[in-house]
Amino acid sequence: MKFLLVFDFDHTIVDDNSDTWIVNCAPGRKLPDVLRSSYERGKWTEYMGRVFHYLGDQGVRANEMKKMMTAIPFTAGIHELLDFIAHRKHMFDCIIISDSNAVFIDWILKSAGLLGVFDAIFTNPATFDDFGYLVVQNFHAHLCSECPSNLCKRKMLEEFVDVQLQHGVQYTKIVYIGDGGNDLCPIKFLKKNDVAMPREGYELHRRIIQMSPEFASVRSYIIVWSTGFEILSYLKLLLED
Repeated sequence: MKFLLVFDFDHTIVDDNSDTWIVNCAPGRKLPDVLRSSYERGKWTEYMGRVFHYLGDQGVRANEMKKMMTAIPFTAGIHELLDFIAHRKHMFDCIIISDSNAVFIDWILKSAGLLGVFDAIFTNPATFDDFGYLVVQNFHAHLCSECPSNLCKRKMLEEFVDVQLQHGVQYTKIVYIGDGGNDLCPIKFLKKNDVAMPREGYELHRRIIQMSPEFASVRSYIIVWSTGFEILSYLKLLLED
């Protein structure tokens, strides 16, 4: 018996958006209007590429960015939750599927000593080029009309579960923990025995509430959460069953 825990990152593990948090490194802690207005719906990664290029032009380099990113607050109770999971890895596989980027997530989790809790992290690749600029790429290509062009979380979750099954790992239950609109697509992959945990008051929660019952495509059980302590309480009950 093993459970799969799937986490979003921004506004789930950390209590802010890592991509907008990095703007604190910009002069005056804000971006030029022309840059902010350049965002096109569904093309956030391309937009962030322009933001990182702007920060590079302003002389912002890796050390300053890392210092800023490791100051981002964690969601209340998440440290306790991940510590609980870390001590029960024989029961839980734990992954992140995030629209952030590999550099930010690695910095933040390593700084907090939490990187080892996760078996895999699926997010947009990022690296610093020869000029010290952070460069981010789309995670993959997909044909899902519901998701941004860089990442379909459902496709990633399906692929992970399939690969695990090929290695003889079949999960008793999948628990998906997230907050954003792009977490709705992977939640539709969940079965009746699985659990979707939308964060209270955030976009995912609002979209689930707005679904008409006759057209609802979410089959899993739904548990709303506000802090990591509520997720922790649920996992404790799960292990008692």
